[in-house]
Amino acid sequence: MISWLRTLITPKATPYNPIEWRRLPLPQRAKAACLTWADQGFGAPLSIYLFYGFKLVFYIVAWIFFCSLDPQLGSWEDLDQWYTHPRAYQKAIVWSMLFEILGLGCGSGPLTARYLPPFGGALYALRKGTSKLPFFPKVPLIGHSQRGWLDVGLYLVMLSLLFSLLISSHYTQFKLLCIISLLPILGILDIPLFLMARAEHYWLTLICFYWAGEHIELGLLGAMCVQLALWFWAGISKLNPHFPSVIAVMLSNHPLNRSQKLRRSLYRHYPHDLRPSRLAHLLAHLGAASELLTPLFFGLALLGVGGEHWVTIWWLSGLVMGLQLHLFITSNIPMGVPIEWNILIIYSLFSLFYAHSDLSLSIGYAEWLKIPPAQSLWHACEHYAAIIIVLTGLIVLPLIGHLVPKRVSFLLAMRYYAGNWPFSVWLFKEGAEHRLEVIKKSAPWITTQLEVFYDQQTVEGVIGRVMGFRMMHLQGRVLNALLPRAIQEPLSNYRYLDGEVIGGLILGWNFGDGHLHQQQLLEHVQHKCEYLPGELRCIFVESQPLGGQQMSYQIFDAAQGRLEEGGVDVADLLNVQPWEAPPVQTHWVHPTEKTITKDRFVQ
Repeated sequence: MISWLRTLITPKATPYNPIEWRRLPLPQRAKAACLTWADQGFGAPLSIYLFYGFKLVFYIVAWIFFCSLDPQLGSWEDLDQWYTHPRAYQKAIVWSMLFEILGLGCGSGPLTARYLPPFGGALYALRKGTSKLPFFPKVPLIGHSQRGWLDVGLYLVMLSLLFSLLISSHYTQFKLLCIISLLPILGILDIPLFLMARAEHYWLTLICFYWAGEHIELGLLGAMCVQLALWFWAGISKLNPHFPSVIAVMLSNHPLNRSQKLRRSLYRHYPHDLRPSRLAHLLAHLGAASELLTPLFFGLALLGVGGEHWVTIWWLSGLVMGLQLHLFITSNIPMGVPIEWNILIIYSLFSLFYAHSDLSLSIGYAEWLKIPPAQSLWHACEHYAAIIIVLTGLIVLPLIGHLVPKRVSFLLAMRYYAGNWPFSVWLFKEGAEHRLEVIKKSAPWITTQLEVFYDQQTVEGVIGRVMGFRMMHLQGRVLNALLPRAIQEPLSNYRYLDGEVIGGLILGWNFGDGHLHQQQLLEHVQHKCEYLPGELRCIFVESQPLGGQQMSYQIFDAAQGRLEEGGVDVADLLNVQPWEAPPVQTHWVHPTEKTITKDRFVQ
């Protein structure tokens, strides 16, 4: 019994001594971390997966409770009769937005380096003085990097509106309009709040329902178009050399994958060659194909291609393809844990596409563009404004985000699971990390959180696995070249932390968007902490543009500013191991930073 309880809460032990590992040179340190990830993944204990399981149950049960308050729906007993009702789907969208903006969904729990407390979100957004990232920095009233009463008050209003709509017994257009209008304002005040609410999905869907009004079938068609765009752009984002590494890294961490042989088969020749194997490449191709075929099949069905017989085939093919895709993703419990979001999409497959397979885009097209029987010019403007916003969100922003990724969040660009994200690494001179305590936040330093549960060796082992996670992805290999350029001392003199951890600590939310913990956040940290030169160095890496050949990088010192910028050819990353340094191309070096080489090509 005692042994079972210990297994429940204790992560897998690393095959090396984590304290001694921190003293190793970078190549040895990186190789040990990568080999451990390939064999063990994150090594999370069973209790962590139980935590996410309980959270998912709460998410579903709460949705059923909110639905039971609506006279058009029902309760557990007659779930099969109302779960596909449009009102049930609308409740699911509103509840999901509330769930996420509270910080309970994506980016919560131990798989995102969040232990005590296990989520941020409301614990930060409801506290005056916590850090935020305004869309217009330093602009009076709306550009402050710390929350004021305006930020807290508007966030409270948003929570109240969402909750009020959930417990409402009837559909309220006015409340829906208030939610739709308020979320962009919150995003201007604090970018993470807009992203946290999964605006590219939930916000656009609510706009579709508001715009449709009483014509519920048009709202459903709009929701379908949002879902089709999510699949399409996510599929396009996987047409890159990064995705096979994502598959290998994710399956190495699969909680049900206990086979060492299967884990190692994901790599070319463990332990000598940890590049993705043919199996990983095959699974990546199948995943990308599934994500592109799902919207294709549903699109053909909605357009009525081939007549009634073929339309039925298209519907069924789309359902099967989408269902296996999202069940596979959910079963992996990927880092970042977008579990509830994937469950909602599975629910959408049935409540949108299966239950309303009689809908047709060809019928709705004329209704969408038709000037509504408006009573005023305002109603006509409102109608076309909704169409423009939705089309911008479904076409324009994703296209820009793929072609110029530094301009658009990977969430708004719908580049999910692609392995091609912006990221950062923060390097604190030993002991300097504790100066972050002057910043108001709800979570203590990461080691402080873990020391509640584990001894020092286990704590260092857990933190060290994050380096393995980052370097096992194709883009992370550039760190082997950039870390020695960022600091000219042994890495053991610094505390290495992934920017995701820093973003979670300071901003209260982290979900794979490296833009949130790059230069703007660094400037805020330096303003509060006043680091001396060399005490805090950061590496910022941008994702590869669609059709581009390079990833760009920047190296910053908190006190001195930008020290270096350059790029790396993705083709060069394919030819090195996760612990080997690829050649980088330096485009600019700070003239006063004499210790950094000015060679254009550095091996």
